[in-house]
Amino acid sequence: MTLHRPIGRVGARSAKRALGVQAALEWAFRIEKAQLELPMPPDVTEEGFGFGLEYVLLQRAVLGCKIDGGQHKIGGYTHEDAEVIAATVAGLPDSLGGKRMAIRVAELARAGLTPDWMPGAVPRCVPTIVKQNQHGTHAGAIVVGTERIRVRSSGGSSAWKTVEILACPVTFSPHPHQIEAAWRGYEDWWQALGWVREGLIAGGMLRELEVTMAMPKMRPWEGSR
Repeated sequence: MTLHRPIGRVGARSAKRALGVQAALEWAFRIEKAQLELPMPPDVTEEGFGFGLEYVLLQRAVLGCKIDGGQHKIGGYTHEDAEVIAATVAGLPDSLGGKRMAIRVAELARAGLTPDWMPGAVPRCVPTIVKQNQHGTHAGAIVVGTERIRVRSSGGSSAWKTVEILACPVTFSPHPHQIEAAWRGYEDWWQALGWVREGLIAGGMLRELEVTMAMPKMRPWEGSR
């Protein structure tokens, strides 16, 4: 997504700049370097300087990613509209992922990325064992059992012989569950963006920015099939 120049900080009477919610998020977090100030948990008092180091480290371990907040853009000014957008993201309800989703939305916006929904991925049946020899690459086999068969010799006599039953184990790559999980992750992000969009529009707190109804595609994989 192409980002335009930062919103001007003067001329309050000028027309508001219209952006879709994804572009507005990228402007706030990527251009203005807005920080995501997450609310304190109910068991932490407001005394002191907010989050303790132990709590921050614990949350980073639980969430598996870095928590924004506590640092402001050095040597610069963060546009107040960007701060409003960041505060709205931080208020995502638990029903839409809460703090974890807020962090995901902010990090994707800061990187200018859309969740990877694995475009073009098709489950393919592939062998789990692959061997190579002078003749090239071929699927490997494993012994899954034995069977006794009667073998007749050229002289007319017969004898019992035990032979191995071989099978080629296979799997699907990527697995359908992986693709489904990627689709669910995208849909969860899309719903979170819809909530942020509605909150920014209803709140009416943006001074120089106007968030439009534009949204990313809801299910981009349906149009790519």
